[in-house]
Amino acid sequence: MISIIICSRTKIIKTNLFQNIKNTIGCSYELIVIDNSENKFSIFQAYNLGIEKSLGEYLCFLHDDVFIHTDGWGSIIQRVFRDHLQLGVLGIAGSKVKTKMPSGWWNCPDIYKDINIIQHTFSDLIEKWNYGFKTGTISEVVSIDGVFIVLRKEHKLLFNKKLEGFHNYDLNICLECKIKGFKIAVTNEILIEHFSNVSVNKEWYKSTMNIHEIYKDSLPAYLIDETKMLNLKILEIKNGFNFLKYYLRYGLNFSIIKLWFNILLIGANVKIHFEIFKMIVKSFKIESISRLIIKLK
Repeated sequence: MISIIICSRTKIIKTNLFQNIKNTIGCSYELIVIDNSENKFSIFQAYNLGIEKSLGEYLCFLHDDVFIHTDGWGSIIQRVFRDHLQLGVLGIAGSKVKTKMPSGWWNCPDIYKDINIIQHTFSDLIEKWNYGFKTGTISEVVSIDGVFIVLRKEHKLLFNKKLEGFHNYDLNICLECKIKGFKIAVTNEILIEHFSNVSVNKEWYKSTMNIHEIYKDSLPAYLIDETKMLNLKILEIKNGFNFLKYYLRYGLNFSIIKLWFNILLIGANVKIHFEIFKMIVKSFKIESISRLIIKLK
């Protein structure tokens, strides 16, 4: 049996999603809806509560704003896990590279991504992203997108209780899977339509900085050959620089200085460090002016 676990922003999930699951799953299942309409739980708490309540052999964590287009997708899950005994986590979109520098799973070249999804974008476009999967319908990755996550219950993977909010739960469970020695993969046999896009805001930046600090000994993670290590170094610098640049929008703090030091250790060129220095000085001046204005008031 498959346990479908949904952290719902409303007391009950929408009827069309309930019917969609019922009409397409194609195997026995139970539906566990965690009512988070009053925002009592973080996503980590809600999903762990779902695991505690579950009876299924496989645990499927699903967003409440999706539509599943594939008939018999539950049977596909069962087959994939039966055929890949070391598989711990299954998704539908992921990447083969996750840098040590704070970043999203998507912050890497497309050649390292395997994705099959219909995505509604902020510009009201509907795009079908289907690329990667060069060796078949299953592709091993190191991190996945949280819109659709399946675990094998017997592995006893849990979401980290130290983490809060609603971001990075997908990276969290992938790193826990990696630590336990199981594999992570994505499949293009299941097609899901996702009606909302990723919200990269202040909370996302804080969460991303936090999870990278907690799991710093498990990163970087990658499935590329040693001859491409130079490209990985360049990607580390790029991700670190971009994260720092946008994180500075939310104020200067010790974490940013620490991140700059880590970029320095990687070996970025003088030009990049000069750009970082200018951004930090500018941020410091803005904060100083803001504090002065508050005092004058």
